[in-house]
Amino acid sequence: MNNKFRYNIYSEYLKNKYNVKVYKIPVNIPVTCPNRDGTVGIGGCIFCGEQGADFEMQSSDLSVSNQIDKNIEYIKKKYKAEKFIIYFQNFSNTYIKLEKFEEYILEACMPDVVQINISTRPDCIDDKYLKFLKKIKKEKGIDICFELGLQTVNYHTLYKINRGHTLGEFIDAVIRIKKYKFDICTHVILDLPWDNIYDIIESAKVLSALKVEQVKIHSLYIVKDTLLAKMYKSDEVQLVSKEEYIQRVVTFLEYLAPNIIIQRLIGRAPQEDTVIVNWNTSWWKIKDEIYEYFEEKDTFQGKKFNYLDGKILKNLV
Repeated sequence: MNNKFRYNIYSEYLKNKYNVKVYKIPVNIPVTCPNRDGTVGIGGCIFCGEQGADFEMQSSDLSVSNQIDKNIEYIKKKYKAEKFIIYFQNFSNTYIKLEKFEEYILEACMPDVVQINISTRPDCIDDKYLKFLKKIKKEKGIDICFELGLQTVNYHTLYKINRGHTLGEFIDAVIRIKKYKFDICTHVILDLPWDNIYDIIESAKVLSALKVEQVKIHSLYIVKDTLLAKMYKSDEVQLVSKEEYIQRVVTFLEYLAPNIIIQRLIGRAPQEDTVIVNWNTSWWKIKDEIYEYFEEKDTFQGKKFNYLDGKILKNLV
């Protein structure tokens, strides 16, 4: 971690890894989740809308290559990016027949693509898919990163938000993905109302112990017409304050291993699709407030990373 930053910034990591400006392009394919179609549950997570994370993506009716071409043309002009990460973002992108999965991945292996990120659930990881991706990495020279939704290590909260899996499945997925030497980015929501600061610390400890490579931090926004929206409107759930969210983010990072890359500090969504998002404050303003809190506390990522590798014995050997 560069000393001028308080945490390991994703953009700096990409710049150092690829030596050019790299931009992430979302791709939308026609998939769903097993906790939406009745396999492990109905209705999906209580915070997930009918379109999932599909706020700014192209239609899944378009081919993968068509979506990529449209995005690259625009992004090259606007951001001067030279290389690209293709992000299969919406819903669970390995919850699909292997032949179709292979077809979509191969279509994404285009010129100037240096990495493919695959968003999915911990209970949707299978060795046949991993073996295929290992072949792609070797033959195409394209890096692979799995973006695994965990949200929290608190299994009571996981049940409450209707995840349809527990921490056990997440640990199993990480162990199996690591056998193939793919990177893992874990998604966490640090202001779930049923979690407290000890859950936040434990989440950092578990991710550090499992040696995941990256973390993406989300804030909890409430999408219209979701179960969470109904709960919020009927006062069944009280949201964590912005100030507490900022404290949770910094505490989480203090306990997180210093080498883990941080993709994001806060989530975002269009106001027109939500009941409330980021305390009706601009995401960049909250990001600035997180920086200010780091400075105020004079702290940094990994400051309290002292709990692994036989902590108790360190003064005896």
